[in-house]
Amino acid sequence: MGVSTSAPEEGIAVITVDFPPVNALPVRGWYELAAAVRAAGADPKVRCVVLTASGRGFNAGVDIKEMQRSTGHDALIGANRGCYEAFAAVYDCEVPVVAAVHGFCLGGGIGLVGNADAIVAANDATFGLPELDRGALGAATHLARLVPQHLMRALYYTSRTVTAQELRGYGSVWRVVPRERLTDAALELAREIAAKDGYLIRLAKAAINGIDPVDVRRSYRFEQGFTFEAGLSGVADRVRDTFGTVREQQS
Repeated sequence: MGVSTSAPEEGIAVITVDFPPVNALPVRGWYELAAAVRAAGADPKVRCVVLTASGRGFNAGVDIKEMQRSTGHDALIGANRGCYEAFAAVYDCEVPVVAAVHGFCLGGGIGLVGNADAIVAANDATFGLPELDRGALGAATHLARLVPQHLMRALYYTSRTVTAQELRGYGSVWRVVPRERLTDAALELAREIAAKDGYLIRLAKAAINGIDPVDVRRSYRFEQGFTFEAGLSGVADRVRDTFGTVREQQS
């Protein structure tokens, strides 16, 4: 259980997340993931990173149970900082990152794949931000990199999900394959990237990040301020404890 790194082929590092039962990451998990991605990107032998997960789904976001067990704001601060570090590590990784997604990709999972360079998905993959049903805000920055602006807003407000095939229609998913073909398909793309010159591919990653129209680090940090406000106000706990099923009566 945890985060592991393997090197199945020359030039490729595969980082696997495994936090049963649903890959809802505790605070330490986000930091472990950030460290693994940064280490892989800094390895001069690596020219492409594949980010994948074991179990039922790619990522279910933050470990809500850890939040509920915590007193004070330590868990909220830890989750905010941990997610920020993991998302930034993917974005800032010195080499391209290919996300291999199966099952559910929710909450923090959107932050990871939204900052990845390419996404290969299994045909059972679904993507969404259930943040408003979890007493949180955030990762609209990253969802906006996957779908058009108005669809992002509708998905965010309703907590609905979209399929891998729908995202492929928007051009944000490279390939959709049967679940059993996911690893092979992700490695196939990674292999093509890793065939490039290592120095040049690093220059390409830096250049592409440099022309992004939105600063994803600053944008996401701005969103996190509202998450913290929701926590301080008490509304986050109220919504989180009922998973959004009980709403405050408006006068």
